[in-house]
Amino acid sequence: MTFKELGLSDVLLEGLSYMGFEEATPIQEQAIPMILEGKDLLACAQTGTGKTAAFILPILDLLSRTERNHTSTVVIAPTRELAIQIERQIQAFSYFAGISSIAVYGGGDGNDFVEQKKALSSGVDVIVATPGKLISHLNMGYVKFKKVAHLILDEADRMLDMGFYDDIKFIVGHIPNDRQTLLFSATMPPKIRTLAKTILRDYGEITLAISKPAAGVLQAAYLVDDQAKSRLIRELINDKPNYHSIIVFTSTKKKVNDIVRAISNQGYEVQAVSSDLKQEDRELAIRKFRAKKTRVIVATDVLSRGIDIKDINLVINFDVPNDAEDYVHRIGRTARADTTGVAITLINRADMYKFDKIEKLIEAKVQKLPVPDHIGQTLEWDPKPEKRSWGRGGNRSGGRGGNKGGNRGGNRNNKGGGKSKNSGNNRNKRR
Repeated sequence: MTFKELGLSDVLLEGLSYMGFEEATPIQEQAIPMILEGKDLLACAQTGTGKTAAFILPILDLLSRTERNHTSTVVIAPTRELAIQIERQIQAFSYFAGISSIAVYGGGDGNDFVEQKKALSSGVDVIVATPGKLISHLNMGYVKFKKVAHLILDEADRMLDMGFYDDIKFIVGHIPNDRQTLLFSATMPPKIRTLAKTILRDYGEITLAISKPAAGVLQAAYLVDDQAKSRLIRELINDKPNYHSIIVFTSTKKKVNDIVRAISNQGYEVQAVSSDLKQEDRELAIRKFRAKKTRVIVATDVLSRGIDIKDINLVINFDVPNDAEDYVHRIGRTARADTTGVAITLINRADMYKFDKIEKLIEAKVQKLPVPDHIGQTLEWDPKPEKRSWGRGGNRSGGRGGNKGGNRGGNRNNKGGGKSKNSGNNRNKRR
């Protein structure tokens, strides 16, 4: 179905045509008519299916047909990257409609705060905000939300995972009850339904292919020890000179910097994106990546839901994410909007059990490729959880001090060793 068939206004269709958008995705086909009718909506669809346009386009259509002199729409997103991305899409879609918007998030300087305060008090058409920063403004008393008609929660599952439930309820309490509320999520855990029943009224529901990678993603994996991973990544990137946009995901900020050092100086630009960087540096790195000036970005999962860049050719998981859902979001950065892409995961022995859970979630077996001989050894696939070893006499080996007595002083029945009774008494006296 085309966007014209969905009944969008001419000014929006002009913007969509300029961007090369003609055919709507399934989530857009189902959500746009329902939102245009004014219904509340709980929508769940996998990452990379066009959820942002599904809620932004009908809201912009409604705004383009009305008089506007106040903030009428508030969009809440879990991360600053996603807030920025949504606001940029609003600007692009509404280029010919004259609709104003601003992204409200932390990490900026005094000028950013002044600009945000002015927008929140004088009223721009659409506010896109992270929960914490918006609450900071709300607590200062100048935010004007009395005429807000549309509230949108994007990546609601992620916000709940990040502990924003109370923040969401606080923000909702500052918005009129007589509003349209849209709740969009990539997964449908029970807590999402609980939230929906709390803040939605007489709502419709759309559920499309939850927790499944897009069909265009070619998935593969290597079973490899950690010490060979950097060499393997360098080879994977060097063997694909036609891949101009590559993201390497890892689970920790420390590993981001280690990987950047390991794969730099190969004749292409490599940059890090993590919460350790200043906001302006993160934004600059993403802009350069978007403009194809940077070939490789190494990032934590903060980027897995906060970036929407066309034509990302390859996603490499340096390690297996702890949450199976995060795997879907990571590899969903490629093969977006019916394109194709490649996702490769490097699995060490300890991560095999986690990857087995991912395969059960996506209901597919990912092809395991042999590691090249000059890189390292291919491990044997064994997805059983790691077993803890136990020393003689039932004491647990590994962990602190070798066995459970270890640094704690012998065993539970002998309080000599590392911690004597006297040391305990002395500690009590110091209190």
